[in-house]
Amino acid sequence: MFASSSAISEKIAQRMVESTGSDPLRVVVVDDHSFYRAGLIRLLRHSGIEVVGEAPNGEDALRVVAETAPDVVVMDLNMPGISGIDATRRLVETSPATKVLVLTVSADEADVTEAILAGATGYVLKDGPIEEVVAGIEAVAAGQSLISPRVATFMLQHLRESSAEARDLAGAHLSNRELEVLSLLAEGRANHEIADLLVISQSTVRNHISSILLKLQVENRVQAAVRAVRNHLV
Repeated sequence: MFASSSAISEKIAQRMVESTGSDPLRVVVVDDHSFYRAGLIRLLRHSGIEVVGEAPNGEDALRVVAETAPDVVVMDLNMPGISGIDATRRLVETSPATKVLVLTVSADEADVTEAILAGATGYVLKDGPIEEVVAGIEAVAAGQSLISPRVATFMLQHLRESSAEARDLAGAHLSNRELEVLSLLAEGRANHEIADLLVISQSTVRNHISSILLKLQVENRVQAAVRAVRNHLV
């Protein structure tokens, strides 16, 4: 749950003071849990956000947004009827000026990916502080993106692991000697140079290069060099 209203940071309070005199951001809150929705609305208003509407499901969200034209929709994902993903997709089509900030309990990569592909420009978690939600609303309203730090950390780690896995798979079938040849190939070395540096014959170099091209499924040594650099094989 969110931090209590008494825990709102001085930073948020200062931002409220600085924005005095300007129009507050207009927001619609969409969540099927009425108790949570009411608490969120109360905290958002205390943080200087103008909540102009609320909805318990995706279908009602489409109607409320059409009636109020908010700056931002704070959207839950798992709701009865039209899901948050589908509602986001339809809102992007019908109300392109309104931005969508997903607020959910799910840090699942598939949910994050689906939400972003559907058109959401922010993704924050319900167990984070209210300051994070307010920051997300302000960011998406300004045309920027904000992803919860925990989700971002998870996704970056997954990307690193995927990259390492792809790299390992790409070079899994190359022998140590072939990797040495490939490294020199990527440096632009000619066959006779590779032979001299590795103390092998040029015919052996040619055999290694043929094997490398076959294993990497490329047609020539230039493509092999590009693949080596792109997949971090050398």
